[in-house]
Amino acid sequence: MKMKLLQAATAAALVGIAAPAFAQSVPPAAVAVVDLTKVTAQCTACKSANAALTSQVNALQTRQKALAAPLEAEAKTLQAAVATLAGKAPDAALQARIQAFQAKQQAGSQEITRQEQQIQRNQAYIQQQVGAKLGPIYTQVMQRRGANLMVEVNSTLATSASLDVTNDVLAALNAGLTSVQTIAPAQAAPQGR
Repeated sequence: MKMKLLQAATAAALVGIAAPAFAQSVPPAAVAVVDLTKVTAQCTACKSANAALTSQVNALQTRQKALAAPLEAEAKTLQAAVATLAGKAPDAALQARIQAFQAKQQAGSQEITRQEQQIQRNQAYIQQQVGAKLGPIYTQVMQRRGANLMVEVNSTLATSASLDVTNDVLAALNAGLTSVQTIAPAQAAPQGR
């Protein structure tokens, strides 16, 4: 029994000694930094996509104003009609006008909400497309520049200009991403049971 314990202890000691010989050392860090804000603001396809998003937002604001103006006028008219009643209950015709106004108001609100959600989906879809192209570009730029770590410049405290690969990433993105779809695909409707 003692012999087996001695053999086991010896084997464990040998394994413990041999283990560091097999371990690989971590290579020294070769860091590159990239300014993603600059890349996404200056890439050609990104500029076009941002212009399209701005146009969508402007169209939404125009539609909001177009819906709001007649609703505001109608609300004032209804308020005046209710005020003339001096606390009395409105007749059936006025009640119908109030209900119709509330329905228009709700429909307008729902329309604006749908359009806002669509713009948010469009923005996320654009970011998804750009992000899908950037992943492989990071790897290519790192290999070409001999880096084994890439960091966003805004996440650093200080950096040297010689580590900046922003222009390399921007050039590769412009070459690899010539256009971006600015309308997200329709969402699948939830299926009921």
